[in-house]
Amino acid sequence: MNGQSSATDRTTVTAHRAAGLSLGALGVLAFSLSLPATRVAVQQLDPWFVAFGRAVGAALLALAYLRFTGAPRPTRDQWRRLSVVAVGVVVGFPLFTSLALTTQTSARGAVVIAVLPAATAVFAVLRAGERPPVLFWVASTGGLAAVLAFLTTGGAVHGALSAADLFLLAAVVLCGLGYAEGGALARELGGARTICWALLLALPVTVPVTAVAAIAAPPRADVAAWSAFGYLTVVSMFLGFFAWYAGLARGGVAYVGQVQLAQPVLTLIWSALLLAEAVTPASIVAALAVLACVVLIQRTRGSARPDRDGLQKTCKQ
Repeated sequence: MNGQSSATDRTTVTAHRAAGLSLGALGVLAFSLSLPATRVAVQQLDPWFVAFGRAVGAALLALAYLRFTGAPRPTRDQWRRLSVVAVGVVVGFPLFTSLALTTQTSARGAVVIAVLPAATAVFAVLRAGERPPVLFWVASTGGLAAVLAFLTTGGAVHGALSAADLFLLAAVVLCGLGYAEGGALARELGGARTICWALLLALPVTVPVTAVAAIAAPPRADVAAWSAFGYLTVVSMFLGFFAWYAGLARGGVAYVGQVQLAQPVLTLIWSALLLAEAVTPASIVAALAVLACVVLIQRTRGSARPDRDGLQKTCKQ
């Protein structure tokens, strides 16, 4: 009986990992278009309106979803953790990427965002209280160094980081924090409810900022810009997180987080195909260098075993 139970457990874990990997891949595919869409939107719409307006629109969708599903309210501790998610992925990442992409290309942004898996891994380690080996920190530092080297030697940056580059780095740090916290919290709330409650929690900030931005610079744009804004609202800020957080909860943050390795490559492809942006050899080399460091980071963390209780909770959502 014990042998059968063990085999059943292994089969269950494998199935959850496969489901988590599939959901994570779907989330990454959705997010890979975020930078190109943001680049299109901020060319005609105020970046503050793009960043916070998409969160307001997604919050309205979230409210409808939560009411339709009859979701119970989070506990006090869950609200505290949801505030971290809101700061990271509802406010921080959209704001800093919108500000950066008013002057920067999405192709260049993709190189900086390539370090996001490393940031997510670092925050996952810190949050879990693990003690990773020295090689983990060496690889993390190497990934950041590759990005900084690309930025400081690029044609538009002469020995110093530009404001746009700093905005992108801030976006990476905050997004990594939001991913790690949200992935862990999704084991209790479910992926969809995690992002929905975070969106509603951020409304006292996102609504007034959106209103002020709309008054200061009335939103006028063509179909392309509004379509990009719509994508950011419905997919990047809402549906994409359904799949992403559910994938992290089912398969484990460390294991499913590796799917992010494909995101900068996909973003470079979208930037070239949809925006006709130049993808330089330096961009490709820098992205590959960062990805190599992230692969090393993931391997130093060992095998990611999803929490069995967390998996059971997730399946009930």
